[in-house]
Amino acid sequence: MPHADPPLVAVTRALPMPLDLGPARVRLVEGMRSLARPALLDHVRGATVVITWVSERVDKEFLDAAGPTLRGVCNFAVGTDNIDLAECRARGIKVTNTPGAVTEGTANLAWALLLAVARRIAEGDRYVRSGRFASEGPLAPAEFLGTDITGRTLLIVGAGRIGYATAVRGLGFGLRTLYTARSQHLDFELAPLSAQRVRLEDGLARADIVSLHTPLTPETRGLINAQRLALMKPGAILINTARGPVVDEAALAAALRGGRLFGAGLDVFEKEPAVHPDLLTLDNVVMTPHVGSGEAKYRALMASMACASARAIIEGTEPPNRVA
Repeated sequence: MPHADPPLVAVTRALPMPLDLGPARVRLVEGMRSLARPALLDHVRGATVVITWVSERVDKEFLDAAGPTLRGVCNFAVGTDNIDLAECRARGIKVTNTPGAVTEGTANLAWALLLAVARRIAEGDRYVRSGRFASEGPLAPAEFLGTDITGRTLLIVGAGRIGYATAVRGLGFGLRTLYTARSQHLDFELAPLSAQRVRLEDGLARADIVSLHTPLTPETRGLINAQRLALMKPGAILINTARGPVVDEAALAAALRGGRLFGAGLDVFEKEPAVHPDLLTLDNVVMTPHVGSGEAKYRALMASMACASARAIIEGTEPPNRVA
């Protein structure tokens, strides 16, 4: 009697470490970039488990392509807005994510973006690389002035792990923290943060820095729109390391172009990987290509977590970090 083939794990993107998947067969991709949709659907056919990246849309078409062998989807991310969770539940397909592992790297990037905006780092870098610094000579004291963030007010929108880690980093700058969330978070309100929970509109009106950390849901899509941007203080800074569609990019570009906001730092985009063309023309926005968790230590940890979930699904045990 022929032996059944070992379980198959299809990995949709190149991961930063060798994968520990036991006796399972592994189907990898070549190169770093995403597969075109037809190639992606072909890549996952017959898989027992798929390890997906946040840019892969896991919908009915994807699940149909994988076929009846599919038992689990392990998302290499904390957010699961790319996955049709209801459809996975209906098919008995387990879904996991990688919470916690993304926290430190993403909070670090939020602060990197904030400091880059406040001190006009990217603009200064372009100035030096262009040769103008060498040709035009030393700057005058009135040139390339940034904005001071010491002792200012920070609003955290989305009081999860990343929002908390971002807020804690502000203690060294003497920031006062406000937060907005659907429910009270005592970890924010106790020492050392001693943060105050506020309505979003009130927080936007009071904050000098607004940092977005909310998941993408129907309620948060377009959360920061023209009306809410108009509530922000003149000279405020907006940071988004959450999900691009939380912000109306056209409205943000208008606020930046008009000088209402001092600047913005964006790691995610509304129609990613496309960027609103108006944002590309503005010096007071700093952009990175969705690399929030992109520190080697944390990407390796995420890979380890995804593999642990995949092994559990194959073994028929409850996977860690299950979300559906």
